[in-house]
Amino acid sequence: MKHTLDILPLKSWLDTGDKPLIIAGPCSAETEDQLVSTAHLLANTGKVNVLRAGIWKPRTRPGEFEGIGSVGLEWLKRAKAETGLLTATEVATAKHVEEALAAGVDVLWIGARSTANPFTVQEIADALVGVDVPVFIKNPVNPDLSLWIGALERVNRAGIKKLAAIHRGFSSFEKTAFRNEPMWDLAIQLKSACPELPIINDPSHICGNRELIPYIAQKAMDMDLQGLIIESHIDPSVAWTDAKQQVTPAALADLLDNLSVRHPESNNPAFEDKLAELRTQIDKLDDAILQQIGDRMKIAEKIGQYKRDNNVTILQVNRWDEIVQKRLQLAKALSLSEDFATKYLELLHNESIRKQNEVMNTKPVAEA
Repeated sequence: MKHTLDILPLKSWLDTGDKPLIIAGPCSAETEDQLVSTAHLLANTGKVNVLRAGIWKPRTRPGEFEGIGSVGLEWLKRAKAETGLLTATEVATAKHVEEALAAGVDVLWIGARSTANPFTVQEIADALVGVDVPVFIKNPVNPDLSLWIGALERVNRAGIKKLAAIHRGFSSFEKTAFRNEPMWDLAIQLKSACPELPIINDPSHICGNRELIPYIAQKAMDMDLQGLIIESHIDPSVAWTDAKQQVTPAALADLLDNLSVRHPESNNPAFEDKLAELRTQIDKLDDAILQQIGDRMKIAEKIGQYKRDNNVTILQVNRWDEIVQKRLQLAKALSLSEDFATKYLELLHNESIRKQNEVMNTKPVAEA
């Protein structure tokens, strides 16, 4: 389903030419010297468009460092005056919005925890009425596309037309290499639902450690996201928050130098012709696959009828385990990932069960 947002193109309010938007800076503004010194190093790279710094920090537990507070806004103002970089910070309340705007902060973002709460988003949106400021909205902590779109809509209805989204990954019970699972499919779904919406990526919060940041940053570029927001600290080893996921300005410059930036289209006619040919082949295969799945479900219905007439339950675990084991072996031989094959089989199985459930709840023709 498409969602219409009344927004302006990214290039009309943050023009970076043909390069991706780069927002960088420390996770937290800790001291004036730390923030301003980091800002100078970032500006000297010539690769950063906006300086970010957390002024107010939502923490999981009380007693942890919750941000330097309003005094940090003056440090941002000084950093901007000395480097020429635009500034950005996170806001979570109407008071944050008012103080940030009064201090001349150029860009605001709404964090993942705030996005998850419509009451919080509405409070921020109400504080933005009549204001012309760019606002970026991070995905909610949990993988809920509706919450993300809802937050965007609330802020847009407040009159904010300089609007963008930040893909920062999602919380998961499963322990993986990432702090927050990328779940790229949700970013893709947002891109499909809101085609005009700029989306940038936050590899720092996805990764949770600096070693993986180049990998995620490159993937974001390959997925046609419009930029990156990366945490950078003059000395990450002594950072007060999220030390493991921050990089030095020099490391950031090196990362950006090695980034391959691709474009969604090509002006090469030969490329377009070949791409169209390959896409036609994909379309034909997709049609054939759906037709075969339809045929498979007709057989599943017949199996359901046979089970019903013989008083046999729908779910037969041994048969399902046998299918999974055999199909996963085939998938591996075909160079398909186990994760993809497992999800595909589960979808087929669930649809088969749904079809058989429908049959189980109808009487045989002879008894009707």
